[in-house]
Amino acid sequence: MKPSLQTRLGQQLTLTPQLRQAIRLLQLSAIELEQEINAAVEANPFLEHEGDSFESSPEEAQGESAPAENDAGNETGPEAAAEHIDDHYNDDGDYEWSGASRQSNGEDDDFPQDNTAVQQDLHGHLDWQLQLSHLSERDRLIGQALIEAVNDDGYLVATLDEIRLALAPELSADEEEIEAILHLIQRFDPVGVGARTLSECLCVQLGLLSPETPGLEEARTLCRQHLDALARLGADRLAAQLGWSSETMEVGVTLLKSLDPRPGASIATGTTEYIAPDAIAYRQGGVWKVAAAPGSQPRLAINRHYQHLIGKASRDADNYLRGQLQEARWLMKSLESRADTLLRVARSIVRQQSGFLEHGEQAMRPLTLREVAEELGLHESTISRATTRKFLRTPRGTFEFKYFFSSGITTDDGGGASATAIQAMLKRIIDGENPRSPLSDARLADLLKADGIPVARRTVAKYREAMNIPSSHERQRL
Repeated sequence: MKPSLQTRLGQQLTLTPQLRQAIRLLQLSAIELEQEINAAVEANPFLEHEGDSFESSPEEAQGESAPAENDAGNETGPEAAAEHIDDHYNDDGDYEWSGASRQSNGEDDDFPQDNTAVQQDLHGHLDWQLQLSHLSERDRLIGQALIEAVNDDGYLVATLDEIRLALAPELSADEEEIEAILHLIQRFDPVGVGARTLSECLCVQLGLLSPETPGLEEARTLCRQHLDALARLGADRLAAQLGWSSETMEVGVTLLKSLDPRPGASIATGTTEYIAPDAIAYRQGGVWKVAAAPGSQPRLAINRHYQHLIGKASRDADNYLRGQLQEARWLMKSLESRADTLLRVARSIVRQQSGFLEHGEQAMRPLTLREVAEELGLHESTISRATTRKFLRTPRGTFEFKYFFSSGITTDDGGGASATAIQAMLKRIIDGENPRSPLSDARLADLLKADGIPVARRTVAKYREAMNIPSSHERQRL
């Protein structure tokens, strides 16, 4: 074959470095973005946080700060607007706009301040009590092994034989010795921790009550022998089988209900984490609006000192400075694009889900990424990146952007009901059911159909499990 040269015209989509950077920044969460910005500021001499300028003349500093002052004075930007949002409702239920900013005492008013001592988790709380006990070093080692095998609810999740094997070969202990230490730990605060079963947990708590406590003997009998039958049959039927009067059964059951079936849950297991929103939805004059959350958009500036060195340094140094300046400008432009995209997506969500903001979860409408993408003229993948790990603060709470997207079904009147709305309806029905006779999934489906929501029983079961609501048999209460 004879080689030849040919000219062809064609179009090809290429991801430029700037576009790659914009895509990567868009999918970062607020914390990851802050880390990315800090790393960029350390690596690029042209980048600095706004207000950190140095070695600039007074004229340059004044020229740099003038536009910022104008923006703040006009208060036309979304971030300036968000600075003046007051977190309270007026008499009409509006999430109202406050013309004056809050007075700050140097602390963040949005987050509660924890003035208590360092929180201790359950294991630390138990170990602290173990160290205060008058025990030998051998017994303390056994107690520490037992405490390590206690879960967050306060139950021992390992057998005594497993504890014995975990102590070997450093310490040889038999099961009787281990159980003696376990009985001591079960009387630590909270009482009942370290129990192996619910029956044992409740019996330990009953054992520390005064003998004159009304219904104590009946509660002990129920706890030791008839706890499963009580949950399965109910108080009235079990009372008939045992030959007790309804009053005697009621006193015993009342005492059992006063006990804590999950003693470990009363001890904090970690520090509270707070979410910083990316945008804020508020209502002004009856109209829902969206503003960028204060501090959600990093403010960067170009260092004028290094910028003035361009053209005055050697060729290699000058090329390096020009390249760093270009990268700094690309980063700042990508951040502006990210902020604009997030704000547009948030406004679209608020516009589509205004019913949720007004009336709650039952008014949530079906919404897909494709709908928002078509409305904003963006690709669906861009909307997906913009809604992942981004949070919107509303009067009803702070939610991830993706929370507002859900599939739906067509109702009998031709409208649509989102999965979130159906789950809210299910929760409302279950909360109002008779605890002695809970509603089955089939019955729940019938009630929803009566409200115009045609769902199958298996769909109800799927939504119920998604909300961590047990089945009707497990929901039965005395």
